[in-house]
Amino acid sequence: MPHGPLLQVITCGTMIAMIKHLDWVNRYVAGERERVWHEMRQLGSRVREPAFAPEAQAVCDEMARRARSNIETLVARLREQGYRFHENDDDQTPMDAYTPPGPKAEEHLYWLEQRLGPLPMVLSSWIRIVGDVWLVGTHPQWPSSAAADPLVLELAGSRYPDSDIREYFAEEIEAWQEDQDEPFLLPVAPDHFHKDNVSGGGPYGILLPDASADAHFVGEAGMPLVAYLNWAFQHGGFPRPTGDQAQWQVIHQLRKGLHRL
Repeated sequence: MPHGPLLQVITCGTMIAMIKHLDWVNRYVAGERERVWHEMRQLGSRVREPAFAPEAQAVCDEMARRARSNIETLVARLREQGYRFHENDDDQTPMDAYTPPGPKAEEHLYWLEQRLGPLPMVLSSWIRIVGDVWLVGTHPQWPSSAAADPLVLELAGSRYPDSDIREYFAEEIEAWQEDQDEPFLLPVAPDHFHKDNVSGGGPYGILLPDASADAHFVGEAGMPLVAYLNWAFQHGGFPRPTGDQAQWQVIHQLRKGLHRL
């Protein structure tokens, strides 16, 4: 009976052979989402091998389509409720809550990969399929809604048609390259204090480079990006509710029927 390194090789080979036939896309659509994400995360960068990459990217694309549907639903529901989407400043300048990807999404993705190395597959899907979301604003029944950390993810730069988000990213990358003791944190959202127009900490971000399927999101705590998005959608796009009764009534209405990712 084999033992030691030989047994490890056999075990690894058996695991890979099994994963090749696990039918991630169909299982994901059928409801085995958490198990599918677990299996893809377990592979780390090996998920990009030809045996796994097409299925993994297809799962990430389906995740992005569901996320986009959730965002469009939330924006429509909030508008119906009289929510005002605005900047996180004293003037509360009106802002677009959601902007889909523009014609340069693929070019933007390539630009990031050229400077940072491989991006998690979920980021590729998000940039190509979702775009940018900004749920900061004021609810008529819930004036302090910004304190509940409304969902913001600005990866594609589609919310800024008159400027180029790559200029901002380039400055952050240049500063990181001067001292690469730690992984690069791509800033994708203000923290929950800044969303509420209060001085706080650094921005939320994604750790890069990363060749995995899911991304590592760093906010108040670190977690997989898909886990963070599910947490946000479970709370109607406001993942830090304070427990106010009016707040929970709004959240309950917002989260009805949203997709799990």
